[in-house]
Formats: sequence, structure tokens, C-alpha cells
Amino acid sequence: ADAGADAHAVRGWCRQRVGGRLVRMTTQPQFRNPPVLTFATEPARATGEMMAFTALTPLLTRLPTGDGRPVMVLPGFTASDQSTASLRYVLARLDYSVHGWHLGQNLGPSQRIVDGMINRFEDIYHRHGEQPVTLIGWSLGGLYSRALAARFPEKVRHVITLGSPFTGNPLASPVAKLYERVTGNRISTKRMQFELAESGTPPPVPSTAIYTRGDGVVPWENCVEPESPTTDNIEVHGSHCGLGINAAVLYAIADRLAQPEGAWKPFDRTLLRSAIYPSSGHLH
Repeated sequence: ADAGADAHAVRGWCRQRVGGRLVRMTTQPQFRNPPVLTFATEPARATGEMMAFTALTPLLTRLPTGDGRPVMVLPGFTASDQSTASLRYVLARLDYSVHGWHLGQNLGPSQRIVDGMINRFEDIYHRHGEQPVTLIGWSLGGLYSRALAARFPEKVRHVITLGSPFTGNPLASPVAKLYERVTGNRISTKRMQFELAESGTPPPVPSTAIYTRGDGVVPWENCVEPESPTTDNIEVHGSHCGLGINAAVLYAIADRLAQPEGAWKPFDRTLLRSAIYPSSGHLH
């Protein structure tokens, strides 16, 4: 799990490393930390989600299949490809060409991580005949995905984020201090606050944000896209640490990936889906 502080680092990378055009945003709402009890129960709730995922895997692998298009999955802060193995397994069984990031543990946007991630992304893009890549990022990995899409919009088909805190107060997380210690980045400077304000700009490609109000690591409000013709938000029941192994998340991702190219539309929450996906997703 990663802190909301990650947003400023990725936007700084986007400005300094990849030159994406940034649009100045208005001041972001300053949401509070998640409740202490919600944070404390993250491991137990994620374990429950893993058990449910294991039981439902045979059903998940029978969802509508893909066409072999490339998908790159990026892990959250302090995590590695091991954390996304279950997600990638299901998508591979659905006939997508799924790739991890192959950069080990995600300890923030260091020079090694940034260069390695761009090289990995470019390699996947060219390996598949310059077919646009779908990017799926969990938490900090979602911020990387948004930055890649800002720099390479013609090479990205769709961005899907899982509990990625790209807006709001970077200090509104019980693990913000851990982020500072691990990365060496101070998150209270004016420059970083400005970069955080810019991070709410939607990517120039279709973007789906999946989030849970039971997030114990970052305020769920920080993980919601502003409403636009190419953005959508999908709320699920669960924990931050369990988003990558949440059966409802896997179903939503499969639904999004199954859309024909150029025919993107918001997620359908009518009928039985309304019991599993509890809201329209947009924060007004």
C-alpha cells in the first residue's frame, strides 16, 4: 500500500522526465486520513478478499475473452510483480497478453524506476506491433500509468487505476511518513503541493478509476476521477490492500478490457450489478 504523497512525485517526474503538458488545477479538497480502525483491519479484510478470489477464480476465468492485446500491470508502493500475480493470471487466462513491470520492489519514482518503466513500456508496445497498451496500476502504479499516458497518449489504449490517490492531501494517509523515509521526498513543500494539484488532470485517453470507501490507506475521495466524457469511476466493497485480488475488481477490469477499440463507454451498473457496485462513482 502507498501514501497519497505518491502523486506529487509522479507529476514531478512527468514534468521533468517526460515533458507531458500539465494543466494547472484549482486547489484540491483536503480530505482527512482514513479511520484508524479501517487502517488496522486492512490485512484481515484483504485476506478475506483473497479467499473469495480463490474460490471464484474458476468463474472469473470464464468471463468474455480478449483478443491478445497487450496489458501492462504496475504494482503499488513497496510491492512487486508478485502482488499482481493473481490479477495477471486471470487476465492471461482471458487471452490478453499480460506483462508485469519486471523492476522489482516499487520504492518510488527513482531514476532507475523511471527509466526502466519507460523502457519496459516501449518494449511491450513494439513487441506487439505498435499496438496501444492498456495500463493497469495499483495505487502508486496507477499514478505511473497516468503519467505514461500523459507522455505517450498514442501508445496507450486505456488507463485503469486501483485505489490510486491522484488528488487531495498527500499527508492524508497513515503511511505518508513511511513514503518520506523510503523515497527521501518531503511532501509538504509548495512545489510538491503544486504538482499534486496538477495530478488530478485526467489522462488524454479513456480512464477508469476503481476505488473503495473501505480504503484504510488513502482517503477514497482522493482516488476518484473528475467527471468527463472519457472518465469513469467504479466503486467496490473491499480494502486497499485487497483491490488486486478482489473478485468484483477483476470482473470490472474484464468488462472494461472487453470493449471494442474506439467504442469506450462507462461501466453499466444497472440490474444485479447495482448490488455489487454501489454508486454511480462520480463525486459531486
